[in-house]
Amino acid sequence: MRPLRHPFRSLPPEVAVLTAVAFSVALGFGIVAPAIPVFAKDFGVSNFAAGAVISVFALVRFVSAPVAGRMVNRLGERTVLAVGIGIVGVSSLLAGLSGDYLQLLVLRGIGGFGSAMFTVSSFALLLRVVAPDQRGRATGTYQTGFLLGGIAGPAFGGPLTAWSLRAPFFVYAATLLVAGAVATVFLARTSLREHEVAAGTAGHSPTSLGDALRSAAYRAAVVNNFAVGWAIFGVRSSLIPLFVVEGLRLGASWTGAGLVVSAVVQAITLVPAGRLVDTRGRRPFLRAGAVVALLAAVTMAVAGSAPLFLVAMALYGVGSALLGVSTSAVVGDVIGGRGGTPVAAFQMASDAGAFIGPLVAGALVDAASFEVAFLATAAVSAIAVATTVPMPETRLAAAVPAGSTGHTPTGT
Repeated sequence: MRPLRHPFRSLPPEVAVLTAVAFSVALGFGIVAPAIPVFAKDFGVSNFAAGAVISVFALVRFVSAPVAGRMVNRLGERTVLAVGIGIVGVSSLLAGLSGDYLQLLVLRGIGGFGSAMFTVSSFALLLRVVAPDQRGRATGTYQTGFLLGGIAGPAFGGPLTAWSLRAPFFVYAATLLVAGAVATVFLARTSLREHEVAAGTAGHSPTSLGDALRSAAYRAAVVNNFAVGWAIFGVRSSLIPLFVVEGLRLGASWTGAGLVVSAVVQAITLVPAGRLVDTRGRRPFLRAGAVVALLAAVTMAVAGSAPLFLVAMALYGVGSALLGVSTSAVVGDVIGGRGGTPVAAFQMASDAGAFIGPLVAGALVDAASFEVAFLATAAVSAIAVATTVPMPETRLAAAVPAGSTGHTPTGT
């Protein structure tokens, strides 16, 4: 196992490349996101139809993730990554040239398929090129790239949308072109075999989803990723703006302040959390992240003032960071760095939570109150906490001697 004396310097250069790609992709998406519903409305459609342009991307991305996982197993991570970015880039360019609503809808759906290919393949490649004792730090660095790109994107996207509704699509395509070029040029020379030998995982064959699901640790990672999607990617994005204005009776600017607090805290926490996960173990920080996410939801349910609201948003940032690095490291441990379909299922769990969470929370607000909606979110987090109780530690069990003929998931 590699020494941790200089933990951040010891990461393979491919981690920096994938982080740069993640930043470019997130930056472009953040730029185009404000323009999508407005551009759709420009075709004279209803609000529901405009929202469908956003939903079709997420829906196609979700249903095509298993296909992307199988493609990774058959074609390899780098090929699927490059093709996926290419599909999103070309479809975005053509979407900016759409002559009617149907063209825009179809092209965004095609982009969702490319996004699934990129997401699954890039994460699978990240897990494959790092050693078991680097998975937390590598994941933290990679997710920081996504986070910073996501923060910077809207800052450019808003003014650009005000200037032209089509320009953001072209800029998004350009950022994807840069990401695809970086990935193709710098990853083409990567010797996956050398990385696997150095990591002691050269004998691992791709792990099937069935084998992964036999692991209590993998199941805990999947359930917690669902809870992250529900609470952090779903409810936080959809319910918080309404809660601030209608529940707390504050100005809309407080929504932005809360989101900034959450993002900054998450960015500060990610890399140290990755180091702790690599040195102290996955289980304690996965469990801690689940508990913090639960506390965030409960705090939001009882928040009646701006300071308590900001505390809850900060807790969301900490919980998201801890869960992001620990669950990813667990998945890498269980699959031994190889397995497209378990990675796809893990990603799908978050997408499913992000899709279902806002719908359930919104219905509960309509039928009861914001407090009930946040308590329901807390209940989902409580279930996620419960899955961490029986899970074993996977960090020390992650390395299998090189030369073994297969891989048996740890933590069964």
